[in-house]
Amino acid sequence: MKIWIDITNAPHVRFFKDIITYFQEEGEDLIITSRKFGDIHKLMDMYGFDFISLGKHGVTLDEKLKESTNRTNDLADLISSEKIDIALSKHSIELPRISFGLGIPSLYILDNEHAEAANKLTLPLCNRIIAPQIIDVWKLIGYGADPNKMIRYNGTSEILHFKSFKYDENVLEKLNLNKENLKTILMRPEPSLASYLDADCRESVLSPIVDVLKEYANILILPRFKEQADIFKDIENVTILKPPVDTSSIIKKCDLVIGAGGTMNREAAILQTPVISCYPGIPLSVDQYYINKNLMYRSNDIDEVINKALSLLVSPPKHKEIIHDDLFKIIIDNVYDLAKKS
Repeated sequence: MKIWIDITNAPHVRFFKDIITYFQEEGEDLIITSRKFGDIHKLMDMYGFDFISLGKHGVTLDEKLKESTNRTNDLADLISSEKIDIALSKHSIELPRISFGLGIPSLYILDNEHAEAANKLTLPLCNRIIAPQIIDVWKLIGYGADPNKMIRYNGTSEILHFKSFKYDENVLEKLNLNKENLKTILMRPEPSLASYLDADCRESVLSPIVDVLKEYANILILPRFKEQADIFKDIENVTILKPPVDTSSIIKKCDLVIGAGGTMNREAAILQTPVISCYPGIPLSVDQYYINKNLMYRSNDIDEVINKALSLLVSPPKHKEIIHDDLFKIIIDNVYDLAKKS
C-alpha cells in the first residue's frame, strides 16, 4: 500500500512520527511531503525521515492564498504521477483538495474548530475526519463536514506525541540550563503568523510576564521564528532555546509552563507539569478539555497569570489519572479500512 502523508506544521512531526515508523516497519510505501515553515525540516531531519519539501508559509492573506495555490499545483504534479492508495494529514490545506481532485481517499485529523478558512476549504472534501469528542460536532457540520464521516475520540491529538516518549531527566544539564536554587519556567509565544489569530509578530503577550517572573525563576523561551526570539534576547535569566531540542523532556523537567499557544500547553497537561494558558484568542475546545480536568489554568490577565505562576511554583498540584482513547490505533485502523474499501 502506498500512503501519502503531508506535514505542514512543526508539531505535526511529533504527531506523525510513530505512525510513520509503524507503517515503515509494516513495509508500506510512504511518500512524505512538507513545506518550509518553522522547524519542520529540522525536526524531520532529527527523526531521520525522508521527505519532499514543496512550498512555504505565507504571512499576509494575499501571500497565504498565492503560496497555497502554488503548493497545490506542485503537489498535484508530484502526486498525480504516483499510485497513492490513501492520503493522511492533520490540518493540511492542500492534501484534501488534491486527494479529492485525483480520487484518492483521504483521512483527516482535526483539532482546531476556530480555523474557519482552513476547515471550510478541507472538511467537505475528506472521506473520513478524526476529531476529539470535546469539539462541538455542529461547529464542524457548519463548515461542511459530513457527520457520517466523523470518528470521535476521548482525548486530544497530543496524546500521540508521547507514544514512544523516553524521558531524559538530565535534559537541562545537557543544555547547560540547570542553574542552582532557582525554579525553571518554559514559555512559548503566541502563533503570530497563523491565519486564525490576529497578532503582531513584533510583540508578545508574554513580555510583561517575563519582566516579573525572571526575578523568581530561570525562564526558557521556545520561539516560533526569529522575530519572536529577538523580543526576548539579552534579558537576564532568560534563555532562548534553539530547535531542535527535546521539548517533551524539557516540559516534564520544568517546574511550570506558560504558553500563549496551544500544543505545548496541552503537552504539559498530559505530562502533568503545571501549565498556564494565556493564549490571546478564543480558547479551543481541546484546551478546555484539560481546563475541565484541572490540568491547565487559563487567564489573559497579566496579574492573574503572574500570581498563579508564583503560587504553582511554591505549591504544585498533585498528579491525576488521565484516561483517553487509543488514538494511534484509531488512525491505523481507519487507514487500512479506508484503503480496503476504496
